[in-house]
Amino acid sequence: MSIGTSLELAVKCSVTSQNQNPNGAWRYSPDATDADTSITGAVLVGLLAARNAGIEVPDRNIEQAMDYFTLMTSPDGSVGYSGLGSWGQSLARSSITNLVLSISKHKDWEEHELTLNHIKKNLNASTSNHWSKEYSNYYVAQALFQSDFDAWQEWNLETIEFLKKTQRSDGSFDFGSHGIQYSTSMSLLALALNYRFLPIYER
Repeated sequence: MSIGTSLELAVKCSVTSQNQNPNGAWRYSPDATDADTSITGAVLVGLLAARNAGIEVPDRNIEQAMDYFTLMTSPDGSVGYSGLGSWGQSLARSSITNLVLSISKHKDWEEHELTLNHIKKNLNASTSNHWSKEYSNYYVAQALFQSDFDAWQEWNLETIEFLKKTQRSDGSFDFGSHGIQYSTSMSLLALALNYRFLPIYER
């Protein structure tokens, strides 16, 4: 099976799942009846990347997903996880929302400004997110790179210095609570924008 065919099938599966989801978004299984911003962000980035590669993705499905993020964004720029009103400070969720607004060409939306301000205001806040600092760093990197390049450059230098200090002699990282493989993988992904590997993340 070719890569193009595989991508078309993946897009079809995602679109079919979204069409039958009451929230117009996604969760952990194709037949889920609820949704969350984390999974929806990951799937939406995939669909936008597929569209950039020439795979047909219906506009209405992209816009429906964006409407979900609008509903999940509060007036202070915090973003809920699953279910309306479940807001709370989360750099990761605000960053996911800001990222998809950027790469879907919706930087003029109010939610884009709200989430960007929330991210910048809370960059140094400690996180209670169970996926910890590594998870937040990954999405903060993507969001700031797209929305405020100067802020990304400053954050990126600080992150590089932090990772230099915490890197182990074998090249790995282990500063979170989910093990060396997780810390190392997420830390490398947070640094990847320095090399501009993926077209979907280009500014």
